Amino acid sequence: MIVGFAMLGVASLKIYRTVQLGRPDPTRTGSPVARTKTLFKEFLGHTRMLKWGIVGVAHWFVMVGFGALVLTLVEAVGETFYPRFEIPWLGHQAWYGLFVELIALTTVLGIGTLIVIRQLAHPRRSDRRSRFTGSNFLQAYFVESVILSIGFCIFLIRGFKASTGNLPYPTWAAPISHGLGDILPASLAAISIVALIKVIISMAWAIVIARNLTMGVAWHRFLAFFNIYFKREESGRTALGALRPMMSNGVPLDFEKADPEKDTFGAGKIEDFSWKGWLDFATCTECGRCQSQCPAWNTAKPLSPKLVMLALRDHAFAKAPYLAAGGGTDMAGVEKLSEADLAAFAHADPLAMLEAGRPLIGGPEVNGIIDPEVLWDCTTCGACVEQCPVDIEHVDHIVDMRRYQVMIESEFPSELGGLFRNLENKGNPWGQNQKDRMDWAKGLDFEVPVITDVMDDDHEYLFWVGCAGAFEDKAKKTTRAIAELLHIAAVGFAVLGTGETCTGDPARRAGNEFLFQMLAQQNVETINAAFGNRAQKKIVVSCAHCFNTLLNEYPQLGGQYEVVHHTQLLNKLVRDKRLVRKVEVEATNVTYHDPCYLGRHNKVYSPPRELIGAAGATLTEMPRNSARSMCCGAGGARMWMEEKIGKRINLDRVDEALETKAQKIVTGCPFCRVMLTDGLTARQGQPEPVGENVEVVDVAMMLLAGVKGSG
Repeated sequence: MIVGFAMLGVASLKIYRTVQLGRPDPTRTGSPVARTKTLFKEFLGHTRMLKWGIVGVAHWFVMVGFGALVLTLVEAVGETFYPRFEIPWLGHQAWYGLFVELIALTTVLGIGTLIVIRQLAHPRRSDRRSRFTGSNFLQAYFVESVILSIGFCIFLIRGFKASTGNLPYPTWAAPISHGLGDILPASLAAISIVALIKVIISMAWAIVIARNLTMGVAWHRFLAFFNIYFKREESGRTALGALRPMMSNGVPLDFEKADPEKDTFGAGKIEDFSWKGWLDFATCTECGRCQSQCPAWNTAKPLSPKLVMLALRDHAFAKAPYLAAGGGTDMAGVEKLSEADLAAFAHADPLAMLEAGRPLIGGPEVNGIIDPEVLWDCTTCGACVEQCPVDIEHVDHIVDMRRYQVMIESEFPSELGGLFRNLENKGNPWGQNQKDRMDWAKGLDFEVPVITDVMDDDHEYLFWVGCAGAFEDKAKKTTRAIAELLHIAAVGFAVLGTGETCTGDPARRAGNEFLFQMLAQQNVETINAAFGNRAQKKIVVSCAHCFNTLLNEYPQLGGQYEVVHHTQLLNKLVRDKRLVRKVEVEATNVTYHDPCYLGRHNKVYSPPRELIGAAGATLTEMPRNSARSMCCGAGGARMWMEEKIGKRINLDRVDEALETKAQKIVTGCPFCRVMLTDGLTARQGQPEPVGENVEVVDVAMMLLAGVKGSG
């Protein structure tokens, strides 16, 4: 007991000191009351775990058993020396006997359920699609065996006590224990033997995990509390929506004052991550929920959010002794240790020295921690963050590594070079001429007001068209439909016309933070000037990516606006009877694809679905919908990069949509519409075409057809 708890204490201190090697991040400690409420909500309510029904329930009982049954360890120590030992007063209370009986039973049943689930989902059965692929099975089996064994020991001890007449509880308070007592021999020695075994198992667990600081499947039961408490958002929401600002020395990086030789530009080394990043890596439970939801992993690409966290964790803990000794390099690549100290450390800990020499990003030829292909496969869809039960912030970490690669190393997929040039020179990803931004409005039977100075008082909304809505042929139809619907509903709106440029979303998620801020600051100035002195600055947006950027990221740069997605505004207009379907239309069976940056990142799920109903269509959901919706493959600047490995993400999503037998695939984002249309075209062009009569439309186009009576 002394050795076990002492080692556990020392190991905990080592983890604390290791996590402290990360960069400072003072943003994690504000609003302690709100953070504490979030902690108790997620811990006791198991809000994240219960997204997976039976798994969440089973885990809740195992978690409760770990804490609630700690006094049975105290009892076991006493019973080892004196088989009739009971905790004074408490040990004789019938309610306590019933409590232990129930918790021990549910713990055994819970861990048994989790064991069965792990085996049913084992990679040997379901190959790559298993969420446990890449997890450490020996460590998981060890932890599961310990929990199961302790549960059995509790019942055996109580059973032998019942058989010898030493169980101080009535039958109703300990029915299982009394039942065992009826079949077990009356042996006081057996009580002490089983109690000793229970103590040995418990302390063996403590000693083993104390010697394995990267054993996340065990350590998460301690670290999860801290990781949840220190999550990015004080409100308790997940780390989605806005990206974490680019930080250096604990404060957002100011590019006008930044010094490349002193400031941190993203994450180029493991020590460039904040201490919360290090805590994220250490807390990973290896459950694989993130992996099961990842669109890249599900289409046979090398990226797995779980495996990224595990690789960073193992590297961080292996390199930690070198960093703790004062080692490391500055932004100019100069070693901090003197030659003599470096030689001495290399002699004392050669493994840590070897680990320190590995690049954070690099292929097998340079023994890198994260392969470049893995880094650039991410669509930033946020499915990993949404599903993680311990609030790991995968997307922020991946983008931080991209930032370093783009801005310091200039290492990124060649396709992004054209994207960056187009954004910088033309103000849009496609490189179209700015003078053509209003071409979408040609042919409308009303004039679309363009702001030349300050918005007129009768213009309630600034309609942010977006680059896709202005230049992409399919998206132009959506833009026109939204404008027509607003005109029909007599909603005053105006556009910026040639004054509008890209919000910078693809640049930021590709890691080019400097370009993002340049575009964003320009737009904030333009928008603020257009609104003038208005108290309410309302913007309606058709693109989910523009919606997210204007709503969640522009406030970081002084742009405080009331931003709504077009589905939200149109749905309100339908409810207010300002948009009414003129004629009954023939019911159309449709399926809806949730855009990641509308749904998962911003929790807008109902308005598009309600609009589908308002348009007179019948909705058939795909298996993966709402919070678990599958990405179309366009996010994270992936729309401008080729998929060279595995199945194309948009094809995977289109296949799922076609399985619903829907006549239309409906979405609410131009990026999604482009990707889904391309996927559908590919399927329709096969030697044995499928989905020949299916089309991809925006929900606004469906609504317009009903309102105009042409549906």
